[in-house]
Amino acid sequence: MPVLGPEILTIIAALATMVIAACITSGVLRVLLVAQAVYWGMSYVARPVVLLAVRPEPRFGDNVADPRLADLGYDVAIGAALRPVAFGLALYAAVLLAYVLWSRGRTPRVAALAGDPDLIATLGVLYVLGTLARLASVAVGAAGAAGEVESASPVLSLLTMPATLGAIGAIVFLRARPSTTAVILGMVLLGELWWTTAIQSKTPVLGAALAIAVRFALTGWSRAKLLGIGAVSGAGIAGFDWLQSLKSTPYLRAESAIVDSAYPEQVRPFLGLLRRFDLLEAATDAYYVGPSSWLSPGEVVGHLARSMVPSQLLTGEKLHSGTAWAQEVRGASVDMSQISVSLAEGNVNEGYVLGGTAGVVIGMLFTAVLLVGWSRSLYSRGLVAVMFGIALIEVPVVFERGMLGSAETLGKYLQVVVLAWLTHLAVIEWRAYRERRNNEHVTTTAGPPAPAVVGSKGNQ
Repeated sequence: MPVLGPEILTIIAALATMVIAACITSGVLRVLLVAQAVYWGMSYVARPVVLLAVRPEPRFGDNVADPRLADLGYDVAIGAALRPVAFGLALYAAVLLAYVLWSRGRTPRVAALAGDPDLIATLGVLYVLGTLARLASVAVGAAGAAGEVESASPVLSLLTMPATLGAIGAIVFLRARPSTTAVILGMVLLGELWWTTAIQSKTPVLGAALAIAVRFALTGWSRAKLLGIGAVSGAGIAGFDWLQSLKSTPYLRAESAIVDSAYPEQVRPFLGLLRRFDLLEAATDAYYVGPSSWLSPGEVVGHLARSMVPSQLLTGEKLHSGTAWAQEVRGASVDMSQISVSLAEGNVNEGYVLGGTAGVVIGMLFTAVLLVGWSRSLYSRGLVAVMFGIALIEVPVVFERGMLGSAETLGKYLQVVVLAWLTHLAVIEWRAYRERRNNEHVTTTAGPPAPAVVGSKGNQ
């Protein structure tokens, strides 16, 4: 077991505090806090521990062994890269623990729209429309992949997003007979597993697993449900890796085996998982470029405002924060001239390069407010709030994005939420029309009412 530095120990303590806060609170917030702790633990604890234990030599095709860390020495470099992370997560854990203690007894208990027939019908329509767009994007080769800067067909990419709202919303809010629920949710989960493979991203399957956990938080936990969410998460990750291996060529599998051979045998089964939690690379980017070295405060505010405006209404191009991070921040320490990719920057790392310690504080407070607002939106009676809450289950902005990335994602989903609102209005009108027709049919079938009898003996 490697000797862990104070930075990693501080991170472990912060994550443990988040889990304690999750145990104190209840409902959706509990699930989201645990999910954050697991996600950040994989990125900021598990991956550094593997590097400190194995100390692998960097080689082409291995993004776990970062040459920037190896050049300075893993002990020194990991400690330096994680110093802002340790501070940020400690602050975040303290803020959330304080909020949980303050809000005890004030947390909503019942999701107002759970099982609502209008909402369920709306989600069904969105899922069908989005699934058709998914099939079309795969058929024409425009499905894209994780990390791509732009889709081959932006219109198809936008039209696939309603399927996300429909799938995640059905998992969370569907209330029906157990057999019906099991069949529908099983089909939705298979669809999300297919889509996660089609776009080569872990996001859809992990979003579905998180949605199941949120559903259990709303309906009540049990030992069987805990085992079920663990099984779905594990099967999703394992299934993703297996399906990805089927799409790989023998040459690429041989190259991957050579890269993995540098690690101990007991570590190799987990390398695929570790490679998908890459915030340590973003922390290394931030360490090399330094604090307060990226955008000015005015530029940040401007980009945040523009992110919420549809691109069609803007004269210039929006900032794509993941792409800008790859080119301008990572590009300061890695040759990115021949690579075009969008990267997750992480809230701490983004805050550090934007404003140093003050930037970290602002970034973590932003994430805390977003997390609390997200957890409460799923209990709302308002469709817009609920739809944004559903969208955030799929896109892990509170896990791996900063302020700019979060605003960019929310702005993108704003258009989809407007479509969902219009669909909801149409569904309500259609259901009301069908109900009026049914009532008219019942009245016609029954015939006119019998005439009242007057002047009978009893009344004379």
